[in-house]
Amino acid sequence: MSKSIKVALAGAGAFGIKHLDGIRLIDGVEVISLIGRELDKTREVAAKYGIGHVTTDLADSLKLPELDAVILCTPTQMHASQSIQCLKAGKHVQVEIPLCDVLRDGQQVVDLQKSTGLVAMCGHTRRFNPSHQWVHHKIKAGEFNIQQMDVQTYFFRRTNMNALGQPRSWTDHLLWHHAAHTVDLFAYQCGSPVVKANAIQGPIHPALGIAMDMSIQLQAANGAICTLSLSFNNDGPLGTFFRYIGDTGTYIARYDDLFNGKEEKVDVSKVDVSMNGIELQDREFFAAIREGREPNASVTSVLPCYQVLHQLEQQLI
Repeated sequence: MSKSIKVALAGAGAFGIKHLDGIRLIDGVEVISLIGRELDKTREVAAKYGIGHVTTDLADSLKLPELDAVILCTPTQMHASQSIQCLKAGKHVQVEIPLCDVLRDGQQVVDLQKSTGLVAMCGHTRRFNPSHQWVHHKIKAGEFNIQQMDVQTYFFRRTNMNALGQPRSWTDHLLWHHAAHTVDLFAYQCGSPVVKANAIQGPIHPALGIAMDMSIQLQAANGAICTLSLSFNNDGPLGTFFRYIGDTGTYIARYDDLFNGKEEKVDVSKVDVSMNGIELQDREFFAAIREGREPNASVTSVLPCYQVLHQLEQQLI
């Protein structure tokens, strides 16, 4: 494919804008359609990024004859059904994490991708952050082996707000969204599947109907372990922080930045062509389309993560 890749982006909120900023830096890609829940707000974003087609219905964008691919930054509960909608329309699709919040729906996406041969990828950004890539390269070179990962995923969301502090139209979930990052990354970095998984959760929020605190334990087939703490109640530093404890060192990853166990910064600037994990994730999606190959974080490769999440959900019922 030598022509420009024509893309529609669904979800003009905080995360959709991160993708638009990243795509601006990628040659040979053009966002031609923007889909949002509120037409006026979506038009404002489209005007800022020079996007000509604006709609509130994904089906309108899928009818555009020049459209090649779709990036879905919509609410979790829509991810699987919209991915299927895109694949049935003959479009490559990248869906933001999580792929699904019901395992059988994720399996349907994987099955359809295999039958169509289209590129279908899930936004497991931690695979692409330069910090985690640096650790991955060290593991692949045989210079570091994970003994334990300790991960903290902390937010302050006692009301239903998004990353910009604006009211959210849907309810986020610690297990199916935020734990998905770590469950997938742990197995990916270890190069070994998760064989044991345990979870406990705190009280259910009376209005949101979700647990606001959760603790997860994982063990990979190679013996490495992971302890994950998640909270929407944390009134302090926000985000996810990964501590890799290995046989030759300790490393702490904070999104695209990396530190050793003594809090000395590790230079990861030469790991990839950018220091922006979202941009790198999008670059992989478009490269896979051009090269006709399976992308890193394909829906097939991340499905085992959702199988583990399903097992954990059964423990919490």
